[in-house]
This record gives sequence, structure tokens and C-alpha cells, in this order.
Amino acid sequence: MNRINMFFDKSTQFSIIAALFLLSSCGDKKAGQMPALPPVPVTIEAVQVTDASYHDEYPATVTALDVVELRPQVSGFITGVHFSDGSRVRKGQLLYSIDTQLYEANYDQAVANLSVQEANLAKAQKDANRFQELAKNDAVAKQLVDNADAALEVAKKQVEASKANIKGVQTNVRYTKVYAPFDGTIGISLVKKGAAVTAGQTILNTVSTDNQLAVDFNVDQKDIYYFSNLIQKGKANNDSTFTLAFGGDIYPHTGKILLMDRAVDPQTGTIKTRLAFPNPKNLLRSGMTGTVRVLSTSSKAVVIPYKAISEQLGEFFVYVPGDSSKVTQKRVHLGTALGTNIIVKEGLKEGDKIVVEGIQNLREGAVYTTEVPSATPAKK
Repeated sequence: MNRINMFFDKSTQFSIIAALFLLSSCGDKKAGQMPALPPVPVTIEAVQVTDASYHDEYPATVTALDVVELRPQVSGFITGVHFSDGSRVRKGQLLYSIDTQLYEANYDQAVANLSVQEANLAKAQKDANRFQELAKNDAVAKQLVDNADAALEVAKKQVEASKANIKGVQTNVRYTKVYAPFDGTIGISLVKKGAAVTAGQTILNTVSTDNQLAVDFNVDQKDIYYFSNLIQKGKANNDSTFTLAFGGDIYPHTGKILLMDRAVDPQTGTIKTRLAFPNPKNLLRSGMTGTVRVLSTSSKAVVIPYKAISEQLGEFFVYVPGDSSKVTQKRVHLGTALGTNIIVKEGLKEGDKIVVEGIQNLREGAVYTTEVPSATPAKK
């Protein structure tokens, strides 16, 4: 009996200790729970639409409308360079001279050969005439008459061949002078006086037009219809739709749209578009890079403060108030910045409400309040 009492006494003690342990554990869990976060103070505004004028910007490259590599059409040695590197040249201006001695000698030989052939023609003509007279009186064989006529035709063809040869060598003499193909700017000469050049191979220099330059930029395929309409309308030179910027500097002349490329690039989904800009002061040079600014206007543009935008992994979001005073993120597609505001192309419409102040303290599902917290009274 005593043993049984002792067993129950020990069991009771064990149960009491276990209960106390469980109570202690529950107390520790309650003590470790995080207190609920207070609502985040925010400012909420309704989205408005307004009239807006802005510029869509595209990276662009300046290029010449006409570019020609100058190559000699005859081989020889350069005997003269008749321009200054990088200068403006006029159409027909003499640029390079190639040694003419060989080609002039060939020309003189061709002229002399023509004289010989003309003399042969004169003799053949006399022979043919003589045999024709004899044939009238049956004083000569018919075969001899035919031979004389054939010799006359051969002599005529030889004269024609000699004249054609003269034209060929005369052309070579003319090709020893290299002239500017059009008005433009010439580059730095790639050959100097005394250099040997090969017909059709050696590059002497490059000339490009400079009074008007092209500016190429790539347009997304979804904008093809818009730019095609601009081409159809035939934008004038004084139209302000297209301007060109280099950093913070705006080129003083506006451009006009010329054309769009034949097809969309399947790799990029864009199509090359070309503008033309006047270049009266030669401020533009082929190869320059800048930014094409395309003026756009909208009577119902969704404009919100830029500070209402948050960015995550290259995507842009705004916080929208929802049920139970909680916010949720909504993705938007942004347009052009207008000072401290920005145009929203997709994702919002007029009347939608968004958080414009306090977004730095928000996260998805956070509780918000629009009440301004009261200031703590100062101690006296």
C-alpha cells in the first residue's frame, strides 16, 4: 500500500511538473509573437487626364545621303593631289592626277594607226573603182572584181576599228584625271603624290554630300502606322515634329521624314526610318550619334507624379488602395517624363486612385491610413 501511494505521489508530481512546463512554453510563444505593424500614412489621389505635348526620343545616327569611294579607272602613279584634306569640293573639281605619259603614247599610236588604215582604205577604194570600170567592158575576171570589193570592205572595217581604239585610249587619257562626282566634303587622302595605284582597286578618298544629311533611327513595329501617315502627309521642312539633340544641345534646324525601310528586322522587331536635316553651316558630320525627338500631342494623356512609381526588376508599378485598407501593386507602362510628372501609356485610366505619398514604406498587402498622425505635445 505504501508502495502504491508512493507511485501515485511520484506520478502526481510528474504531471504537475509537465503541466508547468507546458504553461511556460505557451507563455514563451505568446511573448515571441511580433506585434501588428501600424498602418502606413499615405496620400491618395485620383488619376487625371490632361492635354500634353511631349517628345518621344529615339537613338539616331547621322549619315550622308550620298557617299562615293573614289577609285582610279586606270593604273599608274599619282602625279598630283589638288585639294586640301577635309575640304568642301564642287562637282567637276579636279582632285587627283595620274601619270599620263603611257596613255598619251598609246593615244598617239592609235592616231597614227588610224592614218595608216585610212590610207589603206583610200587604196582599196581606188582598186575597187578601177575593177568596176573594167568589169563594165568585160575586161577583167569577175573574181578579181569580187576580191577588190572585199578588200574595200575590210579596209572600211579596219578604219572603224582604229577609230574605236582611239576612243578607248582617249578615254584612258581622260581617266588619268579624277574629278569630284558631286558637291560635298572630301576626307583625308589615302594616297600621296608618287604612290602607285591600281585601276578599280586602290581607294583614293571618300566624298559625301554635306548640304543635307540623313538621320537614321529605329522605330518599333507598332508605330509603323503612325510614321507611315507622316510620310503620306509629306511633312514640310519647317515642321517642328522632328528635332535632333546631342546631349543637352538641340540642333537649330528641324527635319523632315523621307522614308521607312523595306521590311521590319525580325531580330529586333523594329524598322529603320530616315529623316533629312539641312546642314548649311556644316555642323553635322556623317557618323555622329544623337537623339531624334518626335513631337507628340495628346488631348487625354494619363499623367501622374513620378514619385508614385516604384520599380522592381525593370518593371514599374503603382500602389492602388483596395479592400480592408490594404494596398496592392499594379503594373504600368510608362511614357515620356514631363517635369516631375510622367505619362502612363497603359495600366491606368481616368478616375483610378493611386498612392502618391508614402510609397517608400509600403509593400504588397500593407495596411494604410490617410489620416495624418497627430504631433506629440511638447513637454512643459
